[in-house]
Amino acid sequence: MQGFLLIFFCVSLFWFGVTQASDSLLSPKGVNYEVAALMSMKIKMRDAFHVLDGWDINSVDPCTWNMVGCSQEGFVISLEMASMGLSGLLSPSIGNLSHLRTMLLQNNQISGPIPAEIGKLPELQTLDLSGNLFDGEIPGSLGSLTRLSYLRLNRNRLSGRIPKPVANLSGLSFLDLSFNNLSGPTPNILAKGYSIAGNRFLCTSSSTQSCMGVAKPVNDTISTKKVSNHHRRIISAIIGVSCTFVVSVMLLVLWVDWHRSRRLLFTSYVKQDYEFAIGHLKRFSFRELQNATRNFSSKNILGQGGFGVVYKGYLPNGTVVAVKRLKDPNFTGEVQFQTEVEMIGLAVHRNLLRLYGFCMTPEERLLIYPFMPNGSVADRLRDIGRDKPSLDWNKRMRVALGAARGLLYLHEQCSPRIIHRDVKAANILLDESFEAVVGDFGLAKLLDCRESHVTTAVRGTIGHIAPEYLSTGQSSEKSDVFGFGILLLELITGLKALNAGNAQLQKGTILDWVRSLYDEKRLEVIVDKDLKGCFNTEELEKTVDVALECTQPNPNQRPKMSQVSRILEGIAGQMAPPVVDDSQGGGSNAAASETRAFSFSRNFSSVEESSFIIEAIELSGPR
Repeated sequence: MQGFLLIFFCVSLFWFGVTQASDSLLSPKGVNYEVAALMSMKIKMRDAFHVLDGWDINSVDPCTWNMVGCSQEGFVISLEMASMGLSGLLSPSIGNLSHLRTMLLQNNQISGPIPAEIGKLPELQTLDLSGNLFDGEIPGSLGSLTRLSYLRLNRNRLSGRIPKPVANLSGLSFLDLSFNNLSGPTPNILAKGYSIAGNRFLCTSSSTQSCMGVAKPVNDTISTKKVSNHHRRIISAIIGVSCTFVVSVMLLVLWVDWHRSRRLLFTSYVKQDYEFAIGHLKRFSFRELQNATRNFSSKNILGQGGFGVVYKGYLPNGTVVAVKRLKDPNFTGEVQFQTEVEMIGLAVHRNLLRLYGFCMTPEERLLIYPFMPNGSVADRLRDIGRDKPSLDWNKRMRVALGAARGLLYLHEQCSPRIIHRDVKAANILLDESFEAVVGDFGLAKLLDCRESHVTTAVRGTIGHIAPEYLSTGQSSEKSDVFGFGILLLELITGLKALNAGNAQLQKGTILDWVRSLYDEKRLEVIVDKDLKGCFNTEELEKTVDVALECTQPNPNQRPKMSQVSRILEGIAGQMAPPVVDDSQGGGSNAAASETRAFSFSRNFSSVEESSFIIEAIELSGPR
């Protein structure tokens, strides 16, 4: 019996492997067929604007990737990749996304055949491949998509006949096959609405002879009545008067509309400036944000992540903003979304990214923030080609303190409390003075407002996520504390949290690497080489101590952000110009040569348990 079970297990594994694409990949939890399918798509596409950079095999699951939407159970249900400058081919592995409901790839430059494997997606409801360079025939397998209600293949280079299985899809609300190179007779199309215009080789006549190119005989004699010259003059006069009347009405309408638009535009400017001045949230129209971002041009993309894509925008009054277009717009009703946004808008602190306003439509949810000219901490840590790093040691310590203050406000002084759930260098922004501003706070609350503190869709990236959150889906303030500890290590080392590319690190997390060097008392090895030895040894030791306390496996043993903030305040208060010591690769103050002035023996017992009260100077009005 045991032998039989072993054989069955081996055969099952073999069958599973065979059914996957040849370029299947392993996720951190084992084989994930959806990750493999999406990575295969990325490999076969050319990504001129790097919108697929966030598609990373090291992520927890594809639900955290840009342009990918998931169900509450964690299955991929939507790919919204319209107008992203993508080219190359569409991988047949798309057929492995068995729960996919929506696929929007319109207005790119994707070429090659449409994969027949799309017909294996039983839950697909919307398919838009229009405005690409697809060629070859329309796959007849699309006729198997019985739930499909919207199919657009127009403005491509498709040829051949319209497949009868596709024409027989009676559940289609709209079918658009216009402006291709389709040919042959047109079958009876059962869709409620359809367009086949612009296919010059497609025969729409009911006559078989006409479709085959056989001309009908024409009588040499004229068998028709002639229209008299009198009737022609009457008809010409009627047409002329009608055209004059129509043109006059159109000009009058345009003149009225122009004046009304000027009045509305002026009113909009006044209202916008007034609302910004008093710090209230403004509700933007979708058209305003389209104009501000040049119709969400891929050239205006500032970044992307698990929550959506961020675009740079210019408002009519000259304000530069960052427009975050949420990728999961149908999660909640309008009233509830507005309530949640207004609550987040009340969280005002100098180290939190201020919310300017929002936009809601039946299909869209957008948030508008001030533009941060120095980007994110992650951007600045990855700067190349500079004689001096954008973030020197003192700036990095100030960034750590600013981020800690922002998280402290969210955890202990904001009502209701907010858990960030994605603390990392990419979500800490830098203003014009390189002051840390915590971004994306509250988005997890907005997107998971229907869920309790336990969620099935873990958000974030491996290496930043607390172990208890990764294994159970349960997050808390202590999960944010873990992420903050990893942020400290990013600031110190300049490396990414996972597979940082360091020859000494090899594969693994930055946390494991730092822990081993901490035990070996070789902390100078972990300091970012771009700093060229310009750092403070005493501050390094204290900051690593804080990071290791924050990243303890047991969340109950991690400090609160009030305790972390007080420690970093002490470090910041003792900042001194760094002294370079070429012999040891690091610098230190003279007072640090004998003893560490601040040692907490790998615990925070000396720090008060009560919440750290922020002084009034740390609060500020809207940025």
